[in-house]
Amino acid sequence: MNTEQKIKQLREDINQHNYQYYVLDKPSVSDYEFDMLIEQLLDLEKKHPEFFDATSPSHRVGGQITKEFKTVAHEYPMLSLSNSYSKEDLQDFDERVRKGLGINHSDLLNTPVAYVCELKFDGLSISLTYKQGVLVQALTRGDGVQGDDVTNNVKTIRSIPLQLKNDFSDFFEIRGEVFLSHRMFEKINKEREEIGEPPLANPRNAASGTMKMQDSSAVAKRRLDCYLYYMIGKTLPTASHSQNLEKAKTWGFKISPHTKVCYSIQQVFDFIDYWNTERHHLPFDIDGIVIKVNDYAQQQQLGYTAKSPRWAIAYKFKAEQASTLLENISYQVGRTGAITPVANLKPVSLAGTIVKRASLHNADIIEKLDVRVGDWVFVEKGGEIIPKIIGVDRNKRTAHSAPTQYITHCPECGALLRRQEDEAQHYCINENHCAPQIKGKIEHFVSRKAMNIDSLGAETIEQLYNQNLIRNIADIYELKKEQLLPLERMAEKSIANLLEGIEQSKKIPFERVLYAIGIRHVGETTAKKIARKIKTIEALMRASQEELLQIDEVGEVIAQSIASFFSVEENKQIISRLIQKGLQFEISNEQAQESSDILQGKTFVISGVFSKHSRDELKDLIEKNGGKNTGSISGKTNYLLAGDNMGPEKLKKAEKLGVVLLSEDDFLKWIKK
Repeated sequence: MNTEQKIKQLREDINQHNYQYYVLDKPSVSDYEFDMLIEQLLDLEKKHPEFFDATSPSHRVGGQITKEFKTVAHEYPMLSLSNSYSKEDLQDFDERVRKGLGINHSDLLNTPVAYVCELKFDGLSISLTYKQGVLVQALTRGDGVQGDDVTNNVKTIRSIPLQLKNDFSDFFEIRGEVFLSHRMFEKINKEREEIGEPPLANPRNAASGTMKMQDSSAVAKRRLDCYLYYMIGKTLPTASHSQNLEKAKTWGFKISPHTKVCYSIQQVFDFIDYWNTERHHLPFDIDGIVIKVNDYAQQQQLGYTAKSPRWAIAYKFKAEQASTLLENISYQVGRTGAITPVANLKPVSLAGTIVKRASLHNADIIEKLDVRVGDWVFVEKGGEIIPKIIGVDRNKRTAHSAPTQYITHCPECGALLRRQEDEAQHYCINENHCAPQIKGKIEHFVSRKAMNIDSLGAETIEQLYNQNLIRNIADIYELKKEQLLPLERMAEKSIANLLEGIEQSKKIPFERVLYAIGIRHVGETTAKKIARKIKTIEALMRASQEELLQIDEVGEVIAQSIASFFSVEENKQIISRLIQKGLQFEISNEQAQESSDILQGKTFVISGVFSKHSRDELKDLIEKNGGKNTGSISGKTNYLLAGDNMGPEKLKKAEKLGVVLLSEDDFLKWIKK
């Protein structure tokens, strides 16, 4: 098998594994085996760019930057659906449909109309265009007439096929909903907490925000999902909506298995009643049921109003609420010192679970709702994973009730709380002597994406803290075998593994160490860009705010956070101890030799296929030498790094704006200087 055949076979195998896992939910290989296939394909494609294919599954890892999302008109408007909140509304809808189809009044109840009932996914509407079986465009709903082109980001969603299979139609649109599963939503919020960011409110907003991220590689990491639910075009395979969905499934699309054709309004009611309860067992959010006339000819006959189709309607579930007693308010302290008020409730059944706690978010929410201890409160679990208080039953409020006074000092260490003018949360400023913050910082420091000391888990950290063996991240490197032996669950082998993991962590490169030390707002990607630009921790500690603002992705908030971190003498002492223990606090010689400031202040756009390097390698070289990558040409673009088969529109725009065209050879000669 030659190289081209090997690449083709890998692509086919990976596409099939993707389909098995993300569409059929029947994994055919382990995660490790799948990752190895991806790595193998990426390596071969980098070495052989002549075999470039826009539909390769390697594009799902992302990497393209979109600074501005182009607005594109929908060929077919994406109208919203009329909403209903009662069965009476649906009966009226059924009667309007029958009359619109010309069914005589005497036959209204006897002539069946086939309806398709579908789950109403709570996410972001998307329209995908396929030409000759290839995904060519993805648009958001926007205002219904035009939407944003998010094709690069959509390509990272593994349940959306880049290339169709079997006997697909030549040209059509298919519409669906992009969403986040509960599991991924919880994972994202955990990661946000690690870098000191407030948690996202709900999966719907998170999915929408993710789709508008500028870096498609960041979108890929969030593992969005997508169900498709409506095909539209001039030449569709069948005249039935339900049959077209079945056909789309054979082409590789992820179609919800929870879809049913109903032949009476009573069957529609039965479907609604079933999912009103069962929705709580789904791994994603739905907020209702969509009812559509199944026959396309009947849809056309019924037509549209100015805002919505007459042949479809959305039944919205009522957000489940309960009333219960607010027994007290407690306050949690996060790793970054963020204070979160929590309502402790008299246990109440809500949405299939017993609710005892609800987030109150911050002082502003408490003041807005006027929530008080002893109140009877209304709790809702709608689109939120965590129950929230939405109001107070003031009729039950006692005469001696007093407004809630938000705490002024940390509930853990007693330190004064601080609140910045532009922030909603209060923070404990005693970051190095507050137990939850200390343990949280250590857990972040040893995590997989940071120092990767996997034998040092949360329970072990708690034990070491309670035994006064660690009080900061530098103490980890002072641990001795004789200190660990007396502790519970600490045998010779586990101690050896722990100490070996600590020793191996000294080889972790500077960019990950910088992320690990836990500067607020400095995430994994930002740490990498800072490390490449500043190169040593000493230089970073000396850097002015103006110098920091020159770094890509570093704005005023991050720059101030870095300055604030290094203004604390205790933080500087911890860094000094870590340097003495041999951690990597500067870019390695190998990395330093590959980098320079020769491209400082220069902005590049890469387009086309290259012979000596892949596009990702060229982007890396640009960043290592001080330049900046963008995905689209604008007046701020200095150079267009042009390869073979470059897009004609980019070339035309570059010439119009006076952007300098640069060949791969000329670029490589430039940076070698």
